[in-house]
Amino acid sequence: MNTILRLLLTAIAVVVLAKILPGVAVEGYFSAIIVAIVIALLRFIVKPILVILTLPVTIITLGLFLLIINAIIILMADWFVGGFAVSNIWWALLFSLLLSFLQSILFSLLDTEK
Repeated sequence: MNTILRLLLTAIAVVVLAKILPGVAVEGYFSAIIVAIVIALLRFIVKPILVILTLPVTIITLGLFLLIINAIIILMADWFVGGFAVSNIWWALLFSLLLSFLQSILFSLLDTEK
């Protein structure tokens, strides 16, 4: 149940960020839910592989390259989901930063209800 709530909160964050950021667009709420699912799956499956493959660069940049990996995950979600569009990597980077920030706020609200 907690996973479904987290996915729905992520979908809400995607819709809010799509309304705020001009370089990001989502067609509707169903597309936002699909984007949330795809991002969760990509973070679970692809991100560890990318982190291992780019470990030397990540160490040299003191972890800042992980931001680029998150932007690549967002661009991959753009490629997989038809109703979601990100114009370039800079918008994907800003979107991933703001999405992480909003997720941390929304997920903390979930944890305080217990």
